[in-house]
Amino acid sequence: MFLGTHQPRLDDKGRLFLPAKYREELAEGLVITKGQERCLYVFPVEEFQRITEALSTAPVTAKAVRDYSRVFFASASDEKPDKQGRITIPQGLRQYAGLERDCVVIGANTRLEIWDAKAWDTYLSEQEQAFADLSEEVLPGIL
Repeated sequence: MFLGTHQPRLDDKGRLFLPAKYREELAEGLVITKGQERCLYVFPVEEFQRITEALSTAPVTAKAVRDYSRVFFASASDEKPDKQGRITIPQGLRQYAGLERDCVVIGANTRLEIWDAKAWDTYLSEQEQAFADLSEEVLPGIL
């Protein structure tokens, strides 16, 4: 499970330090792909395989499945962290997420998300009240 908020920086070569607490779990490899709201999703290989299997059972006759799968898989990049725990984020993915220097890496349960720091601050400020208001609708009877 991935939790927390971290604030690494991209270096001039497009590399980013993974949060230290996740390096061991991601040491054997990971997959980076486009996420919603212009962030990047980072999956451990096993989780990406689970998603791949789930999408492979979805009907290819459904246009939404085809569209989502095309973007999701075409933009995916398998990476292996270097000895310092850095990953290289491909240029196309950096452009999609608007990553330049200051980034935010958040834990999002089964994945990490990489955000441009300003975009994350904007998103969070817009969503915090909605989060407070929705807990009963999203998790009825649990929280």
